[in-house]
Amino acid sequence: MADSTSTILGVKRVRLIVLYWLPVLLWAGLIFYFSSIPSLGSGLPWVWDFILRKMAHIAEYAVLTYLLGRALSAHRLAFCHVLIWSASLALSYAISDEYHQQSVEGRVGTPRDVAIDGVGILAAILYAKNNGRGSGH
Repeated sequence: MADSTSTILGVKRVRLIVLYWLPVLLWAGLIFYFSSIPSLGSGLPWVWDFILRKMAHIAEYAVLTYLLGRALSAHRLAFCHVLIWSASLALSYAISDEYHQQSVEGRVGTPRDVAIDGVGILAAILYAKNNGRGSGH
C-alpha cells in the first residue's frame, strides 16, 4: 500500500511540474534568450521600434506573471499570496534580466526597463484580481 501511495504522489508531483512549472521555466528561458541577442532592432523608425520594444517588455512580463500565478495556484495557496508571490518573483526576474543584459554586448540593462516590466506585472495582477477569485468568483 505504501508503494502505491508514493507512486500516486510521485505522479501528481511530476504532473504538477510539467503542467504548471514547465511553462514558467520555458517562458523565463525565452525571455533570457531574447535578452542574450545583441541587437533586436525591428528595422522600423526609431520611435516605432522603441514603442514596439517597450510593449514587448510589458507583454512578456504580464505573461510571466500569469504563468507564475497559475503555477502557484496549483499549490492551493491563498489568492492574495499567489498575487504577492507571482508579482515578487516576476519582478525579481525582471531585475535579474536587466542585470544579465549588462553583460551582453550591444545591450543595456536599465531601471527604466524594470519599471516597464513592472507595468506588465501590475497589469497581470490587476487582471487576476478583477477576474479571478479575488473578485468574488
